[in-house]
Amino acid sequence: MLSAFLRLFLHQNNTVLKPKLFLITPPFTQLNTPYPATAYIKGFLNTLEVPSERADLGIEVILKLFSREGLSPLTPKGGTSNLSDNAKRIVALWDEYLKTIDSVIAFLQGKNPTLALQICQEDYLPEASRFAQLEELDWAFGTMGTQDKAKHLATLYLEDISDFIVECVDENFGFSRYAERLGRSANSFDELYEALQKEPSYIDGILLSILEEKIARIQPELMLISVPFPGNLYSAFRSAQWVKKHYPNIKIAMGGGFPNTELRSLSDARVFEFFDFITLDDGELPVELLISNIQNPNTKEFKRTFILEEGKVVYKNNASRPDYIQSQVGTPDYTDFIVECVDENFGFSRYAERLGRSANSFDELYEALQKEP
Repeated sequence: MLSAFLRLFLHQNNTVLKPKLFLITPPFTQLNTPYPATAYIKGFLNTLEVPSERADLGIEVILKLFSREGLSPLTPKGGTSNLSDNAKRIVALWDEYLKTIDSVIAFLQGKNPTLALQICQEDYLPEASRFAQLEELDWAFGTMGTQDKAKHLATLYLEDISDFIVECVDENFGFSRYAERLGRSANSFDELYEALQKEPSYIDGILLSILEEKIARIQPELMLISVPFPGNLYSAFRSAQWVKKHYPNIKIAMGGGFPNTELRSLSDARVFEFFDFITLDDGELPVELLISNIQNPNTKEFKRTFILEEGKVVYKNNASRPDYIQSQVGTPDYTDFIVECVDENFGFSRYAERLGRSANSFDELYEALQKEP
């Protein structure tokens, strides 16, 4: 952080300091590509020549968790009498999961496509309850679908591990959502607030370790957290809580689809123990005005923004400027995102997709539909 003296010197020499921004999407949304909201905001910030970096922390947490390093601390210890039969089977096969996890993730990232042949063999992947119904694979994937079949089997393998995590480690875990129940009860902040007073979970710890490294390196003055869905809300608050504790000078704003729909009547002042600003709807002009307020605290001009004044939540919409039109907001910028996402064909939200992609010929899909379900 620049000293007050240096700021004064630069101000006197007519140099306009532009604060650095850090834009994040908290866990979890989608694993096959970074969620685009922060890329759009970064593209807009580029037009203002405001420096920024961003990260999809959901993808980064998943890649760190689903690794030998991430799973090893979860190695079961003690008795299994209280576990379900499925969890007991996974415990018995745990060493096999540790041996194969890094290779499977690399395969799903497209780094080792030849592993598909091994994955399709019945003795490579450890199998638990998600593998209970495999008789449909031959008609779904045919003789030419080795890659697709392997991705489907790898998906089942990861879902088995996920089931174990939910039962034995963190009941709130989900591949595309985390603690979603707490987000859906947003008409009352009590349950979420209570959860945030507890010690961070193992998965929280992974998230916060990644966040700690990035904050220490970037040293932002403003952190923007995009919360598109209820399943991102808990992690957004947990991230903001950590930043407020360790870097209290960093201003934090929340925007995105969730506050746009669920927080339009925000009145609970406790939210502002974690956030300085909550913005609604199109984010470009609200964010630009937040930057102006950081540069000059006397500006006091906001667009569709909740703030805390004298202990009360206040909605500020006193800016006279209109929102930017599409041609003015720049081009989405993905340059900071990690490229090692889980493969684009990852199967949590698709089934027998190959048959749909061969739609230039209906023959193969039609033949499949003639078979028994």
